[in-house]
Amino acid sequence: MEVVPEAAAPHSYRFLLIVCCALGFASYVTSYMRIPVVPLFAQDLGAGAVMVGFINSAFLLTSGAFAFPFGLLADRWGRKIVVTAGLSISLVTSFLLAFSAAPWQLLLIYLLFGLGLAAIGPTLMAYVADVSPPTHLGRSYGAYTLAIYSGMSLGPALGGWVADWLGFRRLFVVAAVLVGLVFLAALAFLPSSRRLPPQSPAAVSKTTSWRRILRNRPLLGCWLITLGGCFGLGTFVTFAPLYMKEHNLSAGDIGVVFALQAAVNALSRLPFGRLSDSLERRWVMAAVGFLSLGAALAAFGLATTRPGFLLAASAIGVTMGLGFTPVGALIAEVVPASDRGLAMGGYNSCIYLGMMISSALMGVVIGWLGYTWSYALMGSIVCLSTWGFYWLIRDFAKHLQI
Repeated sequence: MEVVPEAAAPHSYRFLLIVCCALGFASYVTSYMRIPVVPLFAQDLGAGAVMVGFINSAFLLTSGAFAFPFGLLADRWGRKIVVTAGLSISLVTSFLLAFSAAPWQLLLIYLLFGLGLAAIGPTLMAYVADVSPPTHLGRSYGAYTLAIYSGMSLGPALGGWVADWLGFRRLFVVAAVLVGLVFLAALAFLPSSRRLPPQSPAAVSKTTSWRRILRNRPLLGCWLITLGGCFGLGTFVTFAPLYMKEHNLSAGDIGVVFALQAAVNALSRLPFGRLSDSLERRWVMAAVGFLSLGAALAAFGLATTRPGFLLAASAIGVTMGLGFTPVGALIAEVVPASDRGLAMGGYNSCIYLGMMISSALMGVVIGWLGYTWSYALMGSIVCLSTWGFYWLIRDFAKHLQI
C-alpha cells in the first residue's frame, strides 16, 4: 500500500485552494466590470428604463435557470471542461458587447452572459470541496467567498474607471482580453478530475442522481435557507438606494453604505469559516446567522439617518458571513463527491432566482406596505426559511455529525 507523505497533502491543498480562489476572484472581476456600465451603454443606444431593467435581469434569469444543468454536466463531464466553457462564453459576450448596436442585442448578449456565470460559479465551488479536507471545509469556503466577493466589489469600480478613460466599447474589449488570460490560467492550473485528491469510498457514488439529490433533506434545507436569505437580500440590493434617498442621503452616502456592507461581508468570511470548522454542528451556526440576518433586514427598515443605515448595513454584512459561510461547507458534507456539481448548481440557482424574484415582486409590496413594513416582511421570510431549514435537517444532523 502506497503511503503519501504527510507534508504533501497540506501543500497540495493550499496550492489548489489558492488556484480556485484566484480564478474565482479573476472571473468575477472581469464579469462584474460590465455590470455598472451596460445600463449606461444601453441608454446611449436608446434603451428606456424598462428595457434597461430587462437587460440587467436577463443574466440573473439564465444564471439561475442553468446553474442546475451546468452543475450536472460538471459532475458527468468533469469540472475543468465546464469552467473553461463558461470562461469561453464570457469572453465571447465581451467582444459581442463591443460591437453591439441596439438594445435588443444587449438583451440577447446578457442572456448568453448568464450562461457563462452559471457554468463558472457552481463548478468552482464544487472544486473547492473536491480539494479540501473535511476538517477544512469551512475555512476553504470562507477563503473562496472572500475572493469572489472581493472580485464583485472591485470589478464594478474597475469597469467604471476604464469606461471613463477609454469609453464603453473599449472597456468591453479590455474585459474580453482579461477573460482570455483567466481562460489560459484555468487551462494551465486547474487539475483534471483524475488529478484531484482521492475521495473516501463513502463520499463517492458512481453517477450523479437527480432522485438521490431530491431525497437529500439536508441539501434541500440548505437550498431553502439560501433561497430565503437571497430573497431578503434582493430587496436590500434593489430598493435600499430608493429608501435611503427618501431620507435625504446623497448618492455618495448611499455608495458608502453599500461599500461598508460589502466589506464587512467579505472580511467576515475567513474568521467565520474557521469558526465553522471548530464547531461540532455547522447547521447551528448557519441557523443563528440567518435568524440574525432576518433581524438585521428588519432593522434596516427602521433606520432613518446615515449612522442608522451604516449600522444596519454592517449588521447585514456580518450576518451574511455568519450564515452563508457554513451553508457552503454543509452542502459539500451532505452530498457524495459525484453530486457536488449539481448540489452547488442548485445553491447558485437559489441565489440568483431568490434575488431576481424579490426584485420583481417587492416593488409592488413596497407600494402597498411602505419600506419599513416591507423590510420587516423580508426579515420574517428569512426567519421562516430558517425554520424550514431546521425542520429538514434536524433528523439528519446527529447522524451526519454536522
